[in-house]
Amino acid sequence: MQITVNDIQKSYATVQAVQGVSFQIRPGEIFALLGPNGAGKSSIIRMLVGMTRPDSGSISVQHGDEVFDHVPRRYLGYLPEDRGLYIDKSVEKNLRYLAQLHGLSATETEQQLEHWLAVFELTDRRKEELKQLSKGNQQKVQLIAAVIHRPALVILDEPFSGLDPINQEKVVQFLQRLRAEGMTVILSAHQMAMVEKLADHMLLMAKGKAVLAGTLSEIRTQAQPQPEVLIETERALTPAELEQWLPDLDWQLTAPQRLTLKLSGSGQLSDCLQRLLPHCPLRAVTMQNPDLHQLYLNAMSQHQQQEPAV
Repeated sequence: MQITVNDIQKSYATVQAVQGVSFQIRPGEIFALLGPNGAGKSSIIRMLVGMTRPDSGSISVQHGDEVFDHVPRRYLGYLPEDRGLYIDKSVEKNLRYLAQLHGLSATETEQQLEHWLAVFELTDRRKEELKQLSKGNQQKVQLIAAVIHRPALVILDEPFSGLDPINQEKVVQFLQRLRAEGMTVILSAHQMAMVEKLADHMLLMAKGKAVLAGTLSEIRTQAQPQPEVLIETERALTPAELEQWLPDLDWQLTAPQRLTLKLSGSGQLSDCLQRLLPHCPLRAVTMQNPDLHQLYLNAMSQHQQQEPAV
């Protein structure tokens, strides 16, 4: 399933929830929709699934030869942030009921149950009531419920919430499996380390606007147009020395023996090292690649600074 969103706008009363956002989700990829609470993520998801419509702009959903203006329910799997299974019913009854709602036959239901319960190591617990399971195992059942009917698109809202590291890694493997099977995934999460492992493309939003978009590499370039280098020295440096040796370079002394240099030209690093070496031996020179968490924080900070004061 391929989704193309072009310049969509959505307002509620006096609130502009989404302001001119465009993006594309390719078939069989994991697309991460990121941003703080109130950024507009939920508004976009509601428009994608047809719960609301854009005030302007367009949404095009293509699945095979079919084209729609939202994702039809029959092609959609959804894990909401507010979970909604029946805790007094067994794992098996919950999943059978949802499979029937999606139109699966008894044979298809049993095949999917056996497959996904085995994947999540829940086969021996299928008769237990949901409330008897740990939070991590309840989350696994919720994930199975979202994909038991093999949808073309699955939307997962905070799938890592409340899980320990071991179960978070199992969810990572689950999402990788969905991608390998050709399912398109929209992922909304605050665990940046997990998103960084998984997402093929990302959209970072703030106050209804797209702030950063693309692959991790592309986002890193957008958020950090000046590459940074960490230079570690054998002896302590002083700001006065660096002002004398590097008067025209953008540097920051983060520790007595650690210097961060922002590069604005291809020959700048070599020039800097040639100036430093006569005065102090170097221990290491390392290109800095901030992780998604730091890029996210930097982008949010920059966006807030650019917003006009009210």
